[in-house]
Amino acid sequence: MLRAPCYLISDAHLGAAPPNVEHQLLRFLRSLQGNARTLIINGDLFDFWFEWKTVVPRHGVRAVAALADLRDAGTEILWIAGNHDCWGGSVLRDDYGIDFHIGPWEGSIAGWRTRIEHGDGLREVEDRKYRRLRTVLRHPLAIRAFRWLHPDFASRIALGSSEASRVHGARDGGRGLRAVAQDELSRDPSLDLVIYGHSHVMALERSSGGGVYANAGSWFESPTYLRITEPTIELLRWEGPSAEGVRLDSLDRRAEKTLGHP
Repeated sequence: MLRAPCYLISDAHLGAAPPNVEHQLLRFLRSLQGNARTLIINGDLFDFWFEWKTVVPRHGVRAVAALADLRDAGTEILWIAGNHDCWGGSVLRDDYGIDFHIGPWEGSIAGWRTRIEHGDGLREVEDRKYRRLRTVLRHPLAIRAFRWLHPDFASRIALGSSEASRVHGARDGGRGLRAVAQDELSRDPSLDLVIYGHSHVMALERSSGGGVYANAGSWFESPTYLRITEPTIELLRWEGPSAEGVRLDSLDRRAEKTLGHP
């Protein structure tokens, strides 16, 4: 079980974001020390991340160092791979103690039975072509071939091509992922919470069955995040300097779950 208070951010796209976005995120991460028991990064912290045997992208150094400091201070960190930073591995896990997770994560967050996924490729029709491309890009042979490229050249290629898939808000206004989440909650009534990112569209809403769909939005565009405690999930905007932000919305757990009934 992930401990509360649990903070969740997504889609900062560092490396493509303006410098002030990174500076604001670094200040936020420092503010979590002593306040957050868990931090979840729901994908695309970087616009491109790849691990060579002895090299990582230059634009990620300060953020990863801040995460390492936070981890050393006792905060557990779960990083769900996004479509821009899915090539993480031993550097994050072994060198910095980050739980880097590829694919959906399911478990308990402060008693909320939760499913978290970045959200790329989940729309049945719209993402069909992308799912085929993703299979190729994440294949071990493709990763091995890319690793043979010089990091400067490889990074230039990756950052140039990533611009095509970096959007400032989904074209469908987030409706596609919202529908996927609502379907997920209806198919598994035991779920309390489904969290996606990727669309860059904030969301915090209860389904007809009582479960909650949440999306932290895009730190790239606005410093919004989720805060999960045993009774409540909140959508917040960070304005510094403390870890407490401006509350935009909040929802309580279903009453029967809070009382411990099935």
